[in-house]
Order: sequence, then structure tokens, then C-alpha cells
Amino acid sequence: MLLDGHSLAYRAFFALPAENFTTAGGQTTNAVYGFTSMLVNTLRDEAPTHLAVAFDVSRKTWRSERFSDYKATRSKTPDEFKGQVERLGELLDAMNVRRFAVDGFEADDVIATLATRAAAEGFEVLIVTGDRDSFQLVSDRVTVLYPTKGVSELTRFTPEKVTEKYGLSPERYPDFAALRGDPSDNLPGIPGVGEKTAAKWLNQFGTLEELLSRADEVKGKAGQNLRDHLESVRLNRVLTEMVRDMDLEAGPADLERAAYDREALAGLLDTLEFRNQSLRDRLFAVDPGSAAEEAAAPAEGVRVEGVVLAPGALTPWLAEHGNGPLGLACRDTWALGSGSVQSLALATGEGPAVWFDPSRLDSDDEQAFAAWVADPARPKTLHGAKGAMRVFAEHGWTVDGVTMDTALAAYLVQPGRRSFALEGLSVEFLGRELPTAADPGGQLTLGVDEESEAAEADALMAEARTVLDLGEAFEGRLADVGASDLLRDIELPVSALLARMERAGIAADRGWLEGLEQQFAAAVQQAVKEAHASVGHEFNLGSPKQLQEVLFNELGLPRTKKTKTGFTTDADALAWLAGQTEHDLPVIMLRHREQARLRSTVEGLIKTIATGGRIHTTFQQTVAATGRLSSTDPNLQNIPVRTDEGRAIRRGFVVGEGFESLMTADYSQIELRVMAHLSEDAGLLEAFTSGEDLHDTVASQVFGVHREQVDPEMRRKTKAMSYGLAYGLSAFGLSQQLSVTPDEARKLMDTYFERFGGVRDYLRRVVVEAGSLGYTQTMLGRRRYLPDLTSSNRQRREMAERMALNAPIQGTAADIVKLAMLRVDEALRREQLSTRLLLQVHDEIVLEVAPGERPRVEELVRREMAGAVSLRAPLDVSVGSGDSWETAAH
Repeated sequence: MLLDGHSLAYRAFFALPAENFTTAGGQTTNAVYGFTSMLVNTLRDEAPTHLAVAFDVSRKTWRSERFSDYKATRSKTPDEFKGQVERLGELLDAMNVRRFAVDGFEADDVIATLATRAAAEGFEVLIVTGDRDSFQLVSDRVTVLYPTKGVSELTRFTPEKVTEKYGLSPERYPDFAALRGDPSDNLPGIPGVGEKTAAKWLNQFGTLEELLSRADEVKGKAGQNLRDHLESVRLNRVLTEMVRDMDLEAGPADLERAAYDREALAGLLDTLEFRNQSLRDRLFAVDPGSAAEEAAAPAEGVRVEGVVLAPGALTPWLAEHGNGPLGLACRDTWALGSGSVQSLALATGEGPAVWFDPSRLDSDDEQAFAAWVADPARPKTLHGAKGAMRVFAEHGWTVDGVTMDTALAAYLVQPGRRSFALEGLSVEFLGRELPTAADPGGQLTLGVDEESEAAEADALMAEARTVLDLGEAFEGRLADVGASDLLRDIELPVSALLARMERAGIAADRGWLEGLEQQFAAAVQQAVKEAHASVGHEFNLGSPKQLQEVLFNELGLPRTKKTKTGFTTDADALAWLAGQTEHDLPVIMLRHREQARLRSTVEGLIKTIATGGRIHTTFQQTVAATGRLSSTDPNLQNIPVRTDEGRAIRRGFVVGEGFESLMTADYSQIELRVMAHLSEDAGLLEAFTSGEDLHDTVASQVFGVHREQVDPEMRRKTKAMSYGLAYGLSAFGLSQQLSVTPDEARKLMDTYFERFGGVRDYLRRVVVEAGSLGYTQTMLGRRRYLPDLTSSNRQRREMAERMALNAPIQGTAADIVKLAMLRVDEALRREQLSTRLLLQVHDEIVLEVAPGERPRVEELVRREMAGAVSLRAPLDVSVGSGDSWETAAH
């Protein structure tokens, strides 16, 4: 199978909306996505043994030398398409697919040469292209798959199909195309002569050469037009004929499909932010390497010798198998802080597996299982152990001895992944698909009466075995990237701690939150009334189309950035308009959106208050590539802390019954301290150790004034500069933040670097080292892979450089916070205190303090957090207490 890369990618580009396929870094990926989807489907349906993709190099070819206007009328390549062909090349390289691009020739010529040679060598050939000129290659051995709708529907052009459509044989197609012309290539046709006339002439005269030599015999105006365009027709014929004898670096036999570089491919899919798990699964399912592995066949690789345990059978099974590594999988429910285990499966590496329903265990079996799952000496492998630990505790089971969590392992190996679903990891790393209860694939497990339960048992036992096998596969990969200690010493212990924190939740004052919701709702309605009054009529503030009409047509305000749906009305645009005009509508709209967002936040919080009056968030360990934790259902990290409204919301989180107060503790300026430590800049370290206000001290050096002369504006700019560097902010980004020109921002950065040369040298060194290694890493060895550092696409390269600047700083800060959480929790338990951790938000931890323990807990928290790591700019911990999250602020 031979594919025309540019032709298909371009079709995909126009078939899929660009705005729906854009990465966080701003790169459009619709062409890559569409091409990949088409390729996967075609590989699945056609199963070729040999594969290659050909690309154009440039518009300068032997055809443009013969005819200077060749393709001259084609529009400029869209900016959104640029760089995507390079990504396609990376994709094909990771798939070990041979690709060709030859100076002076088009992809058509490469395909024609390979197809001609392959057919002669006895291959059956499929050509996938959107160029109709390829129909000249069709024969008994060569078929063209031509996209007729985007890249999702392909029509097979055999000799019979070509004849049916055009009324002539494939070998006559170049003659036909020469007469017809081709507007897309800027090859002129004959006025008044369409496809039907061209086919009729060729059928009448046999060949184009015969027609041209007897042109005088063609009657009417069409005949005269033919005689007037003989030279252009002859030139068309030369340009339309594909080259079939190129000297290529590889022949058909060299194009045999080979196993993917699965790690590189998975990393690229993450970089492209392809979140569609189905596409991933389908792509890895057609990996030719997996077919050669024993694990690839689901019937042999996933199926296990499983039984459904009868009451009393679990105890002897654990006695026989429970001392070795076991994979554990479960089906459970969890909502609003409570749940239960519905079914469980255990699997050994040798084959035997068991399934059981915990509600059917007799007392001896339950006691045996509880002892096994709590025994730290009995190794266990799970996928997403935190969820199991959380729900097991509802049954009174303590989980210990987890030596491998395959979700966390995958996160450490590939931190940029968008999905850590077991199904996808199994396909990518083991080369096999998991069966499901709906599609068990094979004989059902005997031992139960209901077929549906047998299918569920089969699926869950296969999952337990897959988890175990996947854990073994990840052990080597973790060692390769130096992440074994990170998993063992940080991520797994943090996972267990988070499970306890999620179960505990934090108490909420429902009455207070409901009052806030009403307050924000009233503010939203007031903003609506003011907006209507400002323009003299009602309109839907939530409709971008109606808002555009009001702002730009009725009021005639300055136009913002043009989009496909009009002129943008996002928050940045409204803020810009507010500064450009005296009309009050942009300001009202900004207030309306802010109040609506706050109302939505509070509504979401109220809905998640559990029966016991507490809110149980879920912490995510595998979302942020830097290692930071995030929070969902509800997201407690999006509650603003610097606004009155945000602080009012935090006042709704209160101390729970049986406890004395809430305590908050966080690190002061942790990112800047990490940056000072890593850069070893003497000036910045001195600023930290001087005992004076950091930002005033730094501002005095940047602006060359005494500390007493530092005004608020100097301080603001320097603070933004310092944090901007820690976050990889560019001069343009800093200019946007400070509302100054990029040149002014650049001058500020230059002045900063003159005073703090160590920071400048460190940041330069980070980018150079990351470009050489392909990744950055934190103080504790957490890696972030950045392949775009060597990209020829400037936008992608600069985005990767900014990530390289902030990843070590942000990642190290995240690691320190995790260590601090573990130290505080361990110390609380060691000293047998009843105080407990509830939340972790950014660099802050929130504790619920038991009666009489506050002084001891505060001393403990300061000690353990400050001692998490040793930095040249010592860690500084701030602590506060109160009856709510807001009053506990410091």
C-alpha cells in the first residue's frame, strides 16, 4: 500500500474543523488526526504487508521547470497546515513506516515508480491518494483507493471502475487528462471541451497522438478550439504522465511493515493531545509487531485459568498463591464520599485467577482476605490503587503492600499522556486488547449460573492478569528513566494518603453557601438589567452572535480579533474593549461573566455536599505533567483566594464536628526559592537570606534604587518578572501581564538578567541540556519529555523551550509539597495525634485539628514542611488557624 501523504493530509485538513484540533501550545493538528484515522482504518481493512508514504518536497519540480506556471494558481498553504507534515513524518517514523520525499519530483512520481516495480515483482498494489492522475496506474495488479468524502470514504478504482466512470481504459487516462486540463495544477483545458467530449474523441481516434495528427477532421467550434490549443495539449500530456523509473533508495521488498516504536508513538500522541482513546486503541491494534508476540492474541495472552470461588474457597487459595505477586482488579461504586466493592478478581503470573463477590464471602474468607490485603509483605499490583484503597476502607479493609500501580507507573514513564486507561496501556505495552463483560471473547468461566455474571468474572480476571503483566513491563521502564524511587517513595505513599483525605472530606456550611449562591444569582440578574439598559433593548448575554451584533454593529465599537464565527468576545477581548471605549457594556459583560462563574462554582459545591455534611473532592495524580496534584468533583483549586468573593466561598468550608479548628500551611515563594537554589545566583540567594521583603529587595537591584525608593509599580513589575521566569514566561507574555509593549518587557528582562546573571545562565543551560537529552528533570529525578525542542517549527520549539524553563522549577516544587504532605502525615501518626490532613491545593495543605492539639500540630507542621528538602534558599512555612478555610488563612 502506497499513500500520497500531502494529498491525504490536505484533504484531512479541510475535512476536519481546525478549531476543534488545537493543542494547548497553539498547534493545529486536524490534518495529522484525519490522516492517522484514515491510515488506521485502511490498515485494518486492507492489512497490507508492505507500506510506504510519499511526500512532495516543494513546488519546484521537473514539471515547474518545463512549465513555469505549473500549480502557480494554487493559494498559499494555510498557516494552520504548516508544521503538520513534519508531525506526520514523526508519526510514520514512530510506526516504522518508510517515507519518501525526493527533490525535483512529486509524491505521484515516487508512487508510480514503486507501484510499477511492485507489480512487476508480483505484488498486489493499493494506492491511496486524492489525485485522479493516479488512475493511469490502475491495472490488474494496481488498485487506487480514492477519497470521495473527506478521508473517511474510499472508492476502489479498478480497471473496470475507471472504464465505467470515464469511458476509457486506465492507460488512456493521461491522454484524457491532457485534453481536459487540470485547474488545480493550472494546466489549461480546451475551451468548450469537457470530460465527455475528451473521452468521445479518444474512443474515436484511439490515442491522443492520433487525434492531434488528425485534428483537421474534428468538426465545429470544438475542433477549431482543439487546433488552437495543440501545443498546450501536448505539454499537458508530458506533465500528466507520471515518472515510473526513478532511482529510489529502497524498493518494494524493503517496505515490509515493522513493529512500532510504541513508546515514541505514545509520546507523540500525547504531544499532539489526541484524547480519543478509540483512535489510540485502533492504532496500536494494527501494530505488526504485536502480531508476532504471544501476548498479542487475546484468546491466549489475556485469557486466564479462572474460577468463581465458592464460599470458603478463598482462604485456601490465598494460602497457596497469596505470598507471591498478585494482580488485583475490582468493580466498585463511589459517590459523595461513600461506596462499596461489587466484585473482585485476583490473578497470579502463572495463570490461576479467581473472582468473587465480597458480599458472599463467609467470615473466614473475609478475615483471610482482610489479612492478605493489609499485609505489607504480600506484594500487590493494581491499576489506580487510590480508588481501591478508598473504597476498600468502606468495608474496613486496610490496603498495604502495593508495590506497583500501573497508572502511576505509566504517568512517570510518559508524563505527557492524556489517558492512563488500562485498555489503552494494555494495547500499547502488551499488544493485546482486554475483553469486556459485553464481549468476553471465548469460553465463559464455569461456576456461576448467570451468563452475564460469568462474562463479568472473565473480564475482571483478565483485567487482574493484565495489571500484573503490565506492572512487570513497567518495572524495567521505570528503571530506564530513573523513576523507580519516585514511584516507591513518593507516588505510592501519596496515593494512600490521598485516599484517606478523599474519604475524610471537608465540612461545608450549606446555609452559607446557599446564601452566596443567591447573592451571585442576584448579581447576575442585575448585570443583565444593566446590560439591557445600556443598549436600550433586551438581548441574550450568553449568545456570542447576539453580543457581536450589539457590540460591533449597533454600538460600532472597535473590532476585536476575527474568528470563523465573527469577532471574538472572550474575556481578553472585553477587557481590551473596556480600555478602548467609554461605553459601559464591556465592563458590565465582564462583571456578568465573573458573577455567573462564581454562581456556577457555588452551585457545584452545594450539589456535592454528602449526607454527612462534608464535601469529598477527588485528587488526580496523573493529570499535570509537572507532577502537581489537581482536584475534581468538585475542583477545589479553582476557588479564587485573592478576591473578596473567593474568600467568601472559602468561608463555607468549616471545621467539622469533633474537631477544634482548621489549619492551613503553605510555602512562601517556593518556586522562587527553587529557582534560586537551582541557579545558585548569589544576588537572588542574598535577597532571600537578607530578611527583607524579597520583591522590594529584588526591585531595588533591578531598578538601581534604594529599597526605600521602590514604589508599588516597581514592585509589581519585578514580582511579575520573577514569577514569570519560574513559569517560563516569554517577553510577549510578560508584556501582556504588565500591559506594556513587548520591547519594554524585553528591556525589563534584560535588566533583570544583568543583576541576576546566575538565573540567566541557569535558564540557558536548562534549555541546552533539555535539547540534548530530550527531557528536563526535577531535583528528585521526575522527567518531562520535550521532543519539540528540536522542531523546525518555531512556534512549537518556543513552546517547548518555555516548558523546559518551568518544568524543573514547577516539578521540583510539586515534589517538595508531596514530600511535605507525607512527612506531616507520618509525624501525626507517629505522635498518635488525631489531627488529619484534608486538602492539598497548589502549595497549601489544609488540616482538621483535634481539640487541644493545635500548638503541637503547628510546631510539627512547621518542622516537617521546612525539613522536606534542603535548599540554598531555605524553605519558609506560613501557618494559620481558624474555624473556616478563609479565617485560617495567613
